[in-house]
Amino acid sequence: MFIDQVTISVKAGDGGDGCCSFRREKHLPLGGPDGGDGGRGGDVILQVDSNLSTLIDLRYKKLYRAENGKPGKGNQMTGRSGKSLIVRLPPGTLVKNKDTDELLVDLKESDQQFVVATGGNYGQGNIRFKSSTNRAPKKFGTGKPGESTQLFLELKLLADVGIIGFPNAGKSTLISRISNARPKVAGYPFTTLVPNLGIVRLDEGESFVAADIPGLIEGAHKGKGLGHQFLRHIERTRLLLHLIDFSDLEPDNILDCYHKLQSELKAFSESLFEKPQILVATKMDDPQSVANLEKMESLLKEMNPSLFMISSVTGEGIEKLLWKIKEGLAIGREEVQETQM
Repeated sequence: MFIDQVTISVKAGDGGDGCCSFRREKHLPLGGPDGGDGGRGGDVILQVDSNLSTLIDLRYKKLYRAENGKPGKGNQMTGRSGKSLIVRLPPGTLVKNKDTDELLVDLKESDQQFVVATGGNYGQGNIRFKSSTNRAPKKFGTGKPGESTQLFLELKLLADVGIIGFPNAGKSTLISRISNARPKVAGYPFTTLVPNLGIVRLDEGESFVAADIPGLIEGAHKGKGLGHQFLRHIERTRLLLHLIDFSDLEPDNILDCYHKLQSELKAFSESLFEKPQILVATKMDDPQSVANLEKMESLLKEMNPSLFMISSVTGEGIEKLLWKIKEGLAIGREEVQETQM
């Protein structure tokens, strides 16, 4: 099951109390204070685990608590500090304060860590309060409570390329053809119900990550068909592949599909709409697709000059498309570097 939103509570460990104790030995019946400090409370630490791709493991456990520090003991013995708790999350997880909606951290890098709740400080033992005027203090410190908060976790997949289109446009067939992803593929709409990530390997050791999201429908930006839930997974991509089924018996439907999906992207997010796009005519092994292309190629190229024709079944046009994607990603990297200079 793919879960990309979850709310959890975290509680860091409380600090251990200091000890009130006096040294009592046979030759020292009235020895001085020797109470040790308590231990520090454990932290709650969020850590990226690249082997995870969903938040499902957090769905059934709502409270994550680190260990409390142990109290101090006599003979100046310090209490053991509480063990910190590591909560493992998939890369691409946004961590927000549930009450204020403040973004606390964007977890992107493998093994990246973030202390989301700090353990409480320890209480001091009575030996700390000994002075020239108070040789036998009975005062000791109590441990401080650890931090606690409620978190809203939102997963946004990390991919270089987002594959978009209306249902049955050939998205899953394409990603299974070019990558290691193996989504369910069938000849009916809404076969894909969750996003799929695939690593696409090119020559010379180069690769990129592609994300195939479930087919969108008109009104997706308003949440229809879970569109809002899935559109956010391509917000981090640098390039979009807009797939259109060219085998439609009504050529006008092809243009209609193009304009509707562009409208959905713009209504959801202006920045998403402005991402570079490659228009991909799919199912070119079908004679109807070839006939439609002859009628509409010039018009479509006016709207998007980056028009590629492919068949994921026969492999026609796939290699040219991959190298165009590589070129587009390289241009995107150069633009980012120039912006940062």
